[in-house]
Amino acid sequence: MSDAQTPGGPERDGPEPEEIRFFGTTWVHHDGGYVLRRAAVAVGSLVLAAVGALVLRFAFQGLEFGNVGPLVNVLVVAGFAICSALAFRRTWDGFVRRPDPSSESAADKSAHSLMLIGFIGSLLAYFCRSLIEAPGEKLHRAEYEAARERHARRRTARTGNPAAKKPRPKGKKRG
Repeated sequence: MSDAQTPGGPERDGPEPEEIRFFGTTWVHHDGGYVLRRAAVAVGSLVLAAVGALVLRFAFQGLEFGNVGPLVNVLVVAGFAICSALAFRRTWDGFVRRPDPSSESAADKSAHSLMLIGFIGSLLAYFCRSLIEAPGEKLHRAEYEAARERHARRRTARTGNPAAKKPRPKGKKRG
């Protein structure tokens, strides 16, 4: 282990890893309770999704007591199902790639309400992803490794004494 690296921590000299919600920087070396955190995120998101489904069930029972009719019941169920599927997909895509900053449009801002309505889909995406890795770890790791490579290339490009370079023979032009 080099002097520039602490056990279980990021390198002191170079780019710092970005923190992930609930994990901090433990995803870098899978230390500091990383496995327990992944298990807690998986269980917690699944429990919250189940509680959310139970709350929605009570809401649907309220619609039945109100005698609003089968069409409204079907529309409400379909609306929550579609919003949950969209929220799952948007959350999953957020773990895989960063959103394009130039695409911050009104459509993206209006999708926040879809994400709120489809919260169960978002929680299920957290559950599924935490079974594989910390949610967003693959994206953060790729960005961190690329930043470390750029940093290493810059450091090696600056090594050496520029005054010790051989002078060009006189009379020869650059070509």
